[in-house]
Amino acid sequence: MDVGNEFGFVQTYLPQHIIAIRLLIAAALGAMIGFEREFSTAEAGLRTHILVSVAAALFTILAFEIYHTIEPGGGSGPQADPIRAVEAVTAGIAFLGAGAIFRSGGSVQGLTTGAGMWLAGAVGLATALGYYIIAFGVAVLAVIVLAALRAVAHNIIDRRGSKDSTRHS
Repeated sequence: MDVGNEFGFVQTYLPQHIIAIRLLIAAALGAMIGFEREFSTAEAGLRTHILVSVAAALFTILAFEIYHTIEPGGGSGPQADPIRAVEAVTAGIAFLGAGAIFRSGGSVQGLTTGAGMWLAGAVGLATALGYYIIAFGVAVLAVIVLAALRAVAHNIIDRRGSKDSTRHS
């Protein structure tokens, strides 16, 4: 008697501890990006970026698990294309990111937040596929871009603002 199958446990292509590790890494890397957004008081912060990254990783893992459970039928049996699932995940995250973008008067708000969510999803995808070093490098690069360039942009804007205020006085 196989108790696991009676409760719906299935054998996976990847060992389950590897799946768990990949999901935890996706959460940690999503948290890196989300922490910076949270710190800069963006609309979508730590929790959102973790959820986006883990969801992207999980959908990717599931897509490849499904791919490995279907026997290649050479056209006669069911066929799976895991790239379709990756495209669907990417489109879903883009939809979420677009929802974070809005126009207020003459300016557009939320572009960086939307891009950060999309990037967190890509990091989740890379992690799910086992590209840990690439995922980690991209997450670090994202934090550097978000934090360092925000500081540079604020310095430039502050300098312009102080020059403009001295001209008009």
